[in-house]
Amino acid sequence: MQTIKKSLFLQVIIALIFGCVVGFFFPQYTKDFQVLGDAFVKLVKMLIAPLVFCVVVLGIYGAGDLKKAGKVGLKTILYFEVMTTVALLLGVVVAYIFKPGAGMHIDVHSLDAASLSKYNENVHSVTNFSDFFLNLIPQTAVGAFTGAEVLQVVLFAIIFGIALSYLPNDVKDPVASAIDKVSQVIFKMMGLIVKLAPIGVFGAVAFTVGKYGLSSLMNLGYLVVLYYACVIFFVVVILGGILRLFGFNIFKLIRYLKEEILVVCGTASSDSVLPQVMNKLTQLGIKNTTVSLVVPSGYSFNLDGFSIYLTLAVVFIAQATGTALSLHDLMMILIITLFTSKGAHGIPASAIVVLAATLNSFPAIPAVGLVLILSIDWIIGIIRAVSNLIGNCVAAVVIGAWEKDLDFERAHQVLNHPELAKAAETDFVDDAMVLPFPVAKDLN
Repeated sequence: MQTIKKSLFLQVIIALIFGCVVGFFFPQYTKDFQVLGDAFVKLVKMLIAPLVFCVVVLGIYGAGDLKKAGKVGLKTILYFEVMTTVALLLGVVVAYIFKPGAGMHIDVHSLDAASLSKYNENVHSVTNFSDFFLNLIPQTAVGAFTGAEVLQVVLFAIIFGIALSYLPNDVKDPVASAIDKVSQVIFKMMGLIVKLAPIGVFGAVAFTVGKYGLSSLMNLGYLVVLYYACVIFFVVVILGGILRLFGFNIFKLIRYLKEEILVVCGTASSDSVLPQVMNKLTQLGIKNTTVSLVVPSGYSFNLDGFSIYLTLAVVFIAQATGTALSLHDLMMILIITLFTSKGAHGIPASAIVVLAATLNSFPAIPAVGLVLILSIDWIIGIIRAVSNLIGNCVAAVVIGAWEKDLDFERAHQVLNHPELAKAAETDFVDDAMVLPFPVAKDLN
């Protein structure tokens, strides 16, 4: 009992099992349980903007060398774009090899478009660089924190951090110290919220099982199975191969992140573990300046699992509705999705919304075909969020190694013996909080 009380991992496992049991045997009582999962994710999202601001500003301030920080940023964006392109291509290739929608012969006139109305309200079509670039800039400084775009917060924090670094020491040191103190409060708040993770997981799982049945967690058709297999291939072979080049094992990294992955499985949202992941990557031996730049920006720029699903789902809808696609059409889809995939984070029901934006930008495929995949979005969203999380963690390791900001010896020790890292690692359920960066007075 004491072990369960101390272990978030075991608590979430129990919540998952309990949620399945309650949802299966008492489905009539679970229709309102989704509020528990949604509330937990909203509580975490409430703190993401100020948290990202603090860690990015302190990361730039602590780096000292702005040229170095800029070089890390450019390499990060380059890596993200390469991996996004690979993921998008993989989705297209898998869809064409296995043809999940072939033979369905769906009559688009028989589909009820009314169920898409709530998603179309959030559609923002981004089909060129100008739209994407302008969307990075908030209307106001306050708007960066009140909106749902984490990249707007990152942009504001980068400009703030650079400006702060140019100021004299008697000005910038007190400001950095104040931001550091605020960040400590935010991390303490996050520590309190994370204790609620098992409740959020229970509510989300109980609702889903009650609504769709227990089979919804195991078998929702060929498309689901194909997508899961595709994502597993991407994580194990592609991401695993990249890690292997730097001497690391993908399975050991997954084991190290097992608690965070389990929370993501329950909530179908990687937002719910952003602070814990950043802390764990720092404890792994990656410099906090690199973690603070790579991970928050990766939540919008590096959505590997989402990118795979985007092209796979588009081609699936085309096949299901009998829409023929030429090589030119495929190239256009890839170009469009390179932009629309960047707008996924922070949008409610992001996959459906961004898919709608993609199809609106490519009218040859009937957008009403999205109705076909509405019922499986949650189960798809589980591994989609997990793969996004793992992809960003791999990115942090790769950029850290690339920039020599990674302590290889410590990383191998932690991954080979994760229990040894517990003494130094913040569990976010302990009373003592350890920030993923040094306090302001130690930064210079």
